[in-house]
Amino acid sequence: MRILLIVILGGLLPAGASLAQDIDAGRKVAGICRTCHGLNGFARIPIAPHIGGEPAAYIETQLRAFRDGSREHEMMTVVARSLTDQQIADAAAWYNHFDVTATLPAGKNPNDAPELCSACHGSNGISEMPDVPNLAGETNIYLETQLKAFRNGKRSHDIMSPIATELDDKGMQTAADWYSAITINITDPTKPN
Repeated sequence: MRILLIVILGGLLPAGASLAQDIDAGRKVAGICRTCHGLNGFARIPIAPHIGGEPAAYIETQLRAFRDGSREHEMMTVVARSLTDQQIADAAAWYNHFDVTATLPAGKNPNDAPELCSACHGSNGISEMPDVPNLAGETNIYLETQLKAFRNGKRSHDIMSPIATELDDKGMQTAADWYSAITINITDPTKPN
C-alpha cells in the first residue's frame, strides 16, 4: 500500500517545491522552444523574448502560468500544456545556464535608464533578481506589447500592473526604446570560445 501511495503521489509536489534540474534533459525539452526562442535562448522572431540567461525561477513561473491558463498566448499556452513540472524545471535550467552580457549603445549613460524599470530590470536590462526577467535586447514590439498587456489587465503582476498603469504610450515607447537599443550576447559557459 505504501509503495502504491508513493507511485500515485509521486507526481505531486507542494506548491513552491523545487525539483532537481537536469540541464541535459532541459536541452532536449528546448528542442520544442528553438523555433521561436533559439536553442541558446536568442529569439529568432521579434515577438518572442530572448530567454538565454534568464533566471530559472522566472522561466518556471512563466511556463506554469501558460500551462495553467493564468497567462495566455496562442502558441505558448499550447506548448506549456504539454510539459510536466520536471520538463519545466529542466528547460528553465537549460536556458538559465547560459551567460548573457549586455552593452549599452555608445554615448548612453546608465543613469538615463527609465527609472520605473531600472530598479528591477537593471539599467543595462540584466536583472539580478530571481523572479524578474532580463529586458536587454528585446524588440520594441515585444516590450510595448507586454507593457500594454499589464496596463489593460491581460497580464497581472503585483508590481508590473501598477507601473504599467502609470505609463502612457509615450512612456512605454521610451522604455522599450531604451532596452531594445542594448546589444546582448548569449554564450554557453560550458563550451570553449
